Amino acid sequence: MDLGTGTALAIRSEGMHAIRAYIADHFHGALTAQDKYPPRLHITIQNKVDPADAAALQKALMAGLPTRDFAFTGLGLHLYIGPRWEAAGRWSLRGKEGG
Repeated sequence: MDLGTGTALAIRSEGMHAIRAYIADHFHGALTAQDKYPPRLHITIQNKVDPADAAALQKALMAGLPTRDFAFTGLGLHLYIGPRWEAAGRWSLRGKEGG
């Protein structure tokens, strides 16, 4: 996934989108403009680099990175207290959707 000045692994998860929508509904009126758009779920692996370096890594990864299944084990909350993100809590997920 191209982040412009970085690279990420895209994630597809209808379940996570549903959880995110549920949480966002409870924060109605408090979300920023950015939070009102559908999220692009991803794992950042490179950030704040020259766009040419990001493009090179993306090209290299696309040549040999397989698609694979995964499972979320929980959720974590971080607060941005510039210039860092600080952990505010973790919650484990229980049960198994589907079968």
